[in-house]
Amino acid sequence: MLSKSKIFFVVFVVAVCWITTPVAEAQTELTMYYPIAVGGPLTKIVDSMVADFMKENPDIKVNAIYSGNYNDARIKALAALKSGKPAQLSVMFSIDIYELIEQGAILAFDDVVETPEEKTWLDSFYPTLMENGRTAGKTWGIPFQRSTIVMYYNKDAFKAAGLDPDKPPETWEQLVTVGKKLTKADGSQWGAMIPSTGYPYWMFGALTMQNDQVLMNDAGNETYFDSPAVIEALQFWRDLGSKHKIMPSGTIEWGTLRQNFLEGKTAIMWHSTGNLTIVKKKAKFDFGVAMLPASKRRGTPTGGGNFYIFKKTSSSERKAAMRLIRFMTSPERSAEWSMKTGYMGVSQAAYDTSKLKEYVKGFPYAAVARDQLKYATAELATYQTGRVRKALDDAIQAALTGTKTPEAALKEAQALSERLLKQYR
Repeated sequence: MLSKSKIFFVVFVVAVCWITTPVAEAQTELTMYYPIAVGGPLTKIVDSMVADFMKENPDIKVNAIYSGNYNDARIKALAALKSGKPAQLSVMFSIDIYELIEQGAILAFDDVVETPEEKTWLDSFYPTLMENGRTAGKTWGIPFQRSTIVMYYNKDAFKAAGLDPDKPPETWEQLVTVGKKLTKADGSQWGAMIPSTGYPYWMFGALTMQNDQVLMNDAGNETYFDSPAVIEALQFWRDLGSKHKIMPSGTIEWGTLRQNFLEGKTAIMWHSTGNLTIVKKKAKFDFGVAMLPASKRRGTPTGGGNFYIFKKTSSSERKAAMRLIRFMTSPERSAEWSMKTGYMGVSQAAYDTSKLKEYVKGFPYAAVARDQLKYATAELATYQTGRVRKALDDAIQAALTGTKTPEAALKEAQALSERLLKQYR
């Protein structure tokens, strides 16, 4: 028989274990929606980074849900919020910022950061990348899957056409001249291709910036679609196919363009830097990467996704989300992400890491998108962004297919944008 004192001791130990065990095992659970915009093994890379985070932070469990493209991610994340089973954070389009704010869906990071170190972290990213993450004096999005548009070109095709493979076109005029020499009469190889489905407004933002004209103001309540420089830029894009014959007339598919380039069907393509690692691995020819050519100046919009924290979160979830976002955007992880995907590192500190320095030294094209930031502008983002963007996309495609003149199409788009945005001024 156990003595009363021994019985009391056993009961005490069991009670202590019962009380303390749940605390030791307690986890804050996060659901994160994540878009796959370009393709390739991005899910495996994100899974690996999340697994590393959970090893270092065993008190946090992260469920990464891959939700299709950027539009799919936004739709599913907002649907989850309304269903009562919300995610705590998501990577979504940087240009979703105004819609997310208007719907009261997200928190400003300024209201989440607590320590001086966290406040310093908010200012550690490239300022150009932050243009699509800040408005009304607050930071709403943190850059992660970010890009600029770069020009990929087939050096072997340049050599075969008698062109210098180390001198890609630097101006619109040179693009036309070089493109004509690269275009084969039998249609087996085009000189250049610029995609006009998927994200036509994004490619167009490069052309308008090169013509020294932005598409919208900083407040997201005004657009300049009918500006003479914008009309001129769309006319040039159309002329590349219909007049200069260096690319197919009509529309060019975003989703198949990379494969067309890899198969030699076009000698030049404009596309996201997010394709860089895949092109590096799969190209069976010598290729180059360069900044986009200039008209009045060089130019490209930034692109890609930001981290957002949703408003329907507890204090512990917000703190856990902050830890995950800081981990994913740390210099070491950002450098790893850039090397594995082709997306750019989001801070100078990422490019100062020994790993990325060594990688860029051996593969200089990995720095083109970063170097192009000095000529970059924000991606088209406004209130009513979906409807405004669709109006511009429709205008671009109408002009490229010849159903409307660039001027008529853009004036219609501007008129619709004006009606939509007037209420926000």
